Amino acid sequence: KPWWRQLLNPGWIIAAIIVGIFSYFAFTFLAPWQLGKNEQLVERNEHISAAFDHDPEPLVDRLPGTTLAPADEWSRVVATGHYTGHDVLLRLRSVDRTPAFQVLTPFTLDDGRTILINRGWVPAEGSTGVPDIDAAPTGDVTITGMLRAGEAVHPTAPIHDQGYDMVHSINPSQVGELAGIDTGAVMVEPYLQLLSDQPGTLTAIPLPQLETGNHLSYGLQWILFGVAAPGALLYFL
Repeated sequence: KPWWRQLLNPGWIIAAIIVGIFSYFAFTFLAPWQLGKNEQLVERNEHISAAFDHDPEPLVDRLPGTTLAPADEWSRVVATGHYTGHDVLLRLRSVDRTPAFQVLTPFTLDDGRTILINRGWVPAEGSTGVPDIDAAPTGDVTITGMLRAGEAVHPTAPIHDQGYDMVHSINPSQVGELAGIDTGAVMVEPYLQLLSDQPGTLTAIPLPQLETGNHLSYGLQWILFGVAAPGALLYFL
C-alpha cells in the first residue's frame, strides 16, 4: 500500500500527538521557566553588586512612597526611627541549611511611615523550639539594611505557638496586623533586611551567592529536547 497510508497507523498518530504536546510544553513552559529563573538571578546579582558600589542612601530616596520599584530591590538604605509592636516569627525557614526562625519587627520611621524589619534569624531548638530572642532596642536608632520586596500571603494561616505569632511568608501587611500596628498607620509594602552589626540585628540573613546555577543550561536543554523530539519522529517515519 502507499507509504503515506502508513502514517494513518494508530501507533504513529498517537506518537505524533505525544511528541507535539511535549514540544509545545517544552517551548512554551519548560524552557521559558528555566530561562526566566536565570534572568531573575542575573538581575538580582546585578542589583546586589550595584548596592555595594556606593554608600547606603537615605530610605526616602529609594522609597518615597509605599511601593518598591523592582529596580530598587536589594538597595542599601539608611533609616531612622524606632521599633514598635512586638516580634512576629517567620516559621522554620532554613538559613544555611539550619532550621531557623526569622524575627520580624515593625519600625516606625521618622516621617511617620512604618516598615517591617527582618532583624535576622535564630536557630530552632530541637528542630521546632523557639530559643530566647533578644528584644529590639528602645528609643530612636539609625539602621542600615537592604530593601526587599514583600512576599504574597501564604495559604497556610498564621499560628500562635510558644508565645509568638508565626507566619509562613514575609507579607508586611499581614505581619503588621499581627504585631499590633495601628490600622491607621501607613505600612509600606517592602521590608528591610538588616545587615550585620545594626541596632536590633540578631544573626543577619546571609546574602545570596552571586551565581545563577544551571538554569540557563536547563533552559537550552528544553529547547533542544523540543526540537529533537519531532526530529526523532521524522527520522523513524
